[in-house]
Amino acid sequence: MSAMDIITVVMLLLGGMGTFLIGMKFLSDNMTRLAHGKLKTMLNKTAKSRFAGVGIGAAVTVMGQSSAFTTVMVVGLVNAGVMSLFQATAIIMGANIGTTLNAWVIALGGSEITVFFLCLAAVGVFMTMFSRSEKVKSAGNVVASFGLIFLGLKTMSGALTFDEGSEAYAIVSGALRSIRDPFLLLLIGIAITALVQSSTAVNAIILTMVASGLVIGSGGNSALYIIIGSNIGTCVTALISSLGASSNAKRAALIHFMFNLFGAALFMIILVPWSGFSDMVLKQIFPDDFTVLNGPALQIALFHTLFNVVNALLFLPFVKGFVWIATHLVPDKKAKEEQSVLFADLDDRLLRSPSVALGHLYQETGKMFSFAVDTLTTSVEAFSRKDTSAAAAVAAHNEELAAANRKAISYLVKLSTASLVTEDEKTVSSLHYVLNDIMRIGELADNVTKYTYHYVQDNLEFSGEFLGMIGSMYDNLKKLYVVSLATFLYRDRSGLAEVDKLEDEIDRERRELIDRHIARLNEGKCQPQNSGVFINLVGNLERAADHITYIAHSIG
Repeated sequence: MSAMDIITVVMLLLGGMGTFLIGMKFLSDNMTRLAHGKLKTMLNKTAKSRFAGVGIGAAVTVMGQSSAFTTVMVVGLVNAGVMSLFQATAIIMGANIGTTLNAWVIALGGSEITVFFLCLAAVGVFMTMFSRSEKVKSAGNVVASFGLIFLGLKTMSGALTFDEGSEAYAIVSGALRSIRDPFLLLLIGIAITALVQSSTAVNAIILTMVASGLVIGSGGNSALYIIIGSNIGTCVTALISSLGASSNAKRAALIHFMFNLFGAALFMIILVPWSGFSDMVLKQIFPDDFTVLNGPALQIALFHTLFNVVNALLFLPFVKGFVWIATHLVPDKKAKEEQSVLFADLDDRLLRSPSVALGHLYQETGKMFSFAVDTLTTSVEAFSRKDTSAAAAVAAHNEELAAANRKAISYLVKLSTASLVTEDEKTVSSLHYVLNDIMRIGELADNVTKYTYHYVQDNLEFSGEFLGMIGSMYDNLKKLYVVSLATFLYRDRSGLAEVDKLEDEIDRERRELIDRHIARLNEGKCQPQNSGVFINLVGNLERAADHITYIAHSIG
């Protein structure tokens, strides 16, 4: 076999693998776009049922076409405090089951029906070219992705197809057969998967080799050891992702590793002494001469499914045990590092699914909204008590708001570069304005503390009637806030009519207060020096109501 022949085989393998991985990435991105609403809804579920968690994990993985995608997302949600370790463990187990679908798809790549799947690339391109619908375009990209996946598999299969009597076959077959030790094969599976950070890629290589008639190790169970190793190796992605994250995020990544490690140990204990497992079980279901579909490839796909389903069924009753072990192996950080902040760290891991990341940011923005209005309440109540000491607390709150605002804007910029559906693009745009409105509410609270200072320092006097009307006006403002917050968080347009009604009432109260103040000035019943504080105070409350209303109307 000449050097040029070797180079050709290597280049075809790399080219086929590259096409396959691009197809998988393209498929994952577009499946996520198609299912963005469902994906966000499923990951936001907080059901305590471990069975529901497994189902959610499997479904999200099928949509994202990667267990690493789901696991890293889970680490991000745990880090953000959105998901508990108990929920994360069940979802991780489900993710391992969901990823087994990829092995079955890859197994088809070694069959005679591959040529029909290659046509999907053209079908998908035509769907994308001739449709104006965003969903149809995404669906077309999904269809085209399958074409790329099977093209990559076909290319790799072609590179590994040799005549049995050829020199090339002797060299490649001899190299593959030389590695017979089960634990070395296991380590190879771990190492290669950790290096490429994709168990699907490793499965594709193994399945393509087997489908091409090449024998790994001593045959029998040998290929299965590499598959087991790939399940451990895929944990590296989540472990790396958890670096620098919270203790709970590290624990979630550790649980993913333990689940696959314990499962691998269990299967190695069974397979190493039972050398005839493949012949006695897998080949009985899918014989080597299986009609049309490739029997050896289907055997590997079946084992991959068996491995993950059996492990999930065995370990699901011990979810709390996994959480207990992880909690004891990864100690809590110091309280100073774990103290709660207004705005939870916006985890870049969630950007793997822009809709989920945006949903998390949206909820955190709602918290900022509440915090700003609470700050305004503090300042207004301090005014009624003539309490100037509240100014320090309001200033500290506004510093927190400013820090949270910087984080949110930075995250919005990252989201803007992601592949967003039109609906999410509009939401990203509207959140920029919402964040500005929230900051304005905080600034208005700061203004009120300044009026309180003049109230006290200048010995101003306000009648009980005036203070009562200010209280009534602010009560309506709080009602406006409650309705606006619900409208914003749940994107419920039915609340907008009530929002507008309350905002009009606050406008009327401001006009009435100012008209009464002018009348009292003309009658000599009010000190002229009160005017600056009086008019600015009611004006600021009316402006706060405007910003609250804008936030409600941001839902479009």
